[in-house]
Amino acid sequence: MSRPEHQGPPEVVYNEEEAEKYTSNTRIAGIQAEMTFRALELLCLPEGKQCMLLDIGCGSGLSGEILDEEGHHWVGLDIAPAMLAIAVEREVEGDLFLQDVGEGLGFRPGTFDGAISISVLQWLCNADKRWHEPRRRLAHFFTTLYSSLANGARAIFQFYPENDNQVEMIMEQATRAGFTGGLVVDYPNSKKAKKYYLCLFTGTMGGSAELPRALGEEDGVVYNNEQIRERHAGRGRHRKNVKDKDWVLRKKELMRKRGKKVAEDSKYTARKRKPRF
Repeated sequence: MSRPEHQGPPEVVYNEEEAEKYTSNTRIAGIQAEMTFRALELLCLPEGKQCMLLDIGCGSGLSGEILDEEGHHWVGLDIAPAMLAIAVEREVEGDLFLQDVGEGLGFRPGTFDGAISISVLQWLCNADKRWHEPRRRLAHFFTTLYSSLANGARAIFQFYPENDNQVEMIMEQATRAGFTGGLVVDYPNSKKAKKYYLCLFTGTMGGSAELPRALGEEDGVVYNNEQIRERHAGRGRHRKNVKDKDWVLRKKELMRKRGKKVAEDSKYTARKRKPRF
């Protein structure tokens, strides 16, 4: 199976110039947003709950922005310093860590209510360095990920497997780590739109959980941001607006911790203003 043209090993492709091109490409941003929304659907988070999520391979924060818009807190991991530098410049909401996930995760048990990963998992199947052993790296990653998730949480990976052997190797190591679940393939009959989502479940209820239904050709494919917003407009209808006064105060406090100069808080913070002419 061929990979999308924008994919590549993060430590090789994403220097400062490539990271900037990736982030500013509106087509890539649209695809990234669509896949992030789909991953959130597959997570099946409780309606209206503000969750703590892990974004594995967060890059420059394109997927994290969707998590923020949906009202969640998040932590992002990525192996590419240039991508994380752009995420910092863009002042994304999540906490960011430079991390090779093949070396495992170091979070406390039960930290996250769920995890997502967009276009990353397949790289753990590669031996990019002479000491890399894909099975061992996958095993270490899934074992530490399982520990960091709360009981009953899910982890959703959108990825691009090269062949069936890669899928089997990934599933084998995830199962050994304690996960249940399986593979959801959206648009299986479309060469362009076909997407693989590995849906992993934790906890005692994981074995009885049913895999979500895959999307078929009749559902269509959305690439541009305007269509994405229309498609998902009803999902947050009953959720409190995340960009209210509390949201602004949290963002300002985060900026202060990062050494940024922000306006003083007042009773007018987050007040809606009339449009300028």
